[in-house]
Amino acid sequence: MLAALGLDAVAESVYRAMLARPQDGVAGLVEQVGCSEEDVRGALDRLSELALVRPSGEEKGRLRAVSASLGMEILIARQQAELAVQQQRVEASRAAAAQLIAEYTELRPATSPGVEQLVGLDAVRDRIGVLSRSLRDEVMAFAPDGAQTAANMEASRPLNLEVIERGVTMRTVYLDSVRNHQPTVDHANWLAGLGGQVRTVAALPTRMIIADRTTALIPISSADTTAGAVVLTGQGTLTALCALFDVVWASAKPLGEQAVKDAHGLTGQESTTIRLLAQGLTDEAIAKRLGVSQRTARRIAADLMERLGARSRFEAGVRAVQRGWLPSMC
Repeated sequence: MLAALGLDAVAESVYRAMLARPQDGVAGLVEQVGCSEEDVRGALDRLSELALVRPSGEEKGRLRAVSASLGMEILIARQQAELAVQQQRVEASRAAAAQLIAEYTELRPATSPGVEQLVGLDAVRDRIGVLSRSLRDEVMAFAPDGAQTAANMEASRPLNLEVIERGVTMRTVYLDSVRNHQPTVDHANWLAGLGGQVRTVAALPTRMIIADRTTALIPISSADTTAGAVVLTGQGTLTALCALFDVVWASAKPLGEQAVKDAHGLTGQESTTIRLLAQGLTDEAIAKRLGVSQRTARRIAADLMERLGARSRFEAGVRAVQRGWLPSMC
């Protein structure tokens, strides 16, 4: 039950047993949880690391469990701190990936080994079909367009079904905004029901498909994904793009899981919006990054400015830095 907060099953059982019968020593805990003494002592070490058990002030040499309410606060605070560190890694990887993608999409296949350009939507769809039929192990994708159209979801179902039935692992990252679009949620749940894995984040750097960690497709233009795509097969490029996906995936939340606010009480969308505001992006650009309407983007920005007590976006950036919402002015 507490695995999401970093507590494994044995450690959780030992912690619960210590709360229920604080007088028991190691032998009593072994009897209660039904594990070996070695496993119980290992769980006690883990609980000590997490500050969920402490030396008793009344009985020398005995450990006692902190209260359940304090224990949950400790675990949640630890998770929030880890999320903050993870977010910094995501942003660093996002910046590196954006630069890498910009460089490769400007190159021409004649002078760039491992780079092939596909012109037009039909050529892109044909290549995706070829890649899908040759998939062996895994496909990873970023879907940064927000709510998906009914036509696109319907068209993708036969291909998704065929891929998953062959035992290929399918992992897809959508934007958090799709959580408010029931048809997209239903489609994601359909994928999950087949064995696909779906998570969401506040913003994504680009649309991307990676097949078997050997071939990547990214659009030539993020503003017009129908213009064509670049097929990348260079080992160094794929290593960087796979690392980007893995970092974003680790920080993303399963679609069926409620989004967690950070240590400042900000949702992923709010944290991303304040960063984009500080960078000087327009409402239109922020809306595109979040996969929401301009009206929604303006509302989120206005709410954040009100919370910060700021009268301008520049002032909002300054106040966000002062409050620790941003590590530095962007």
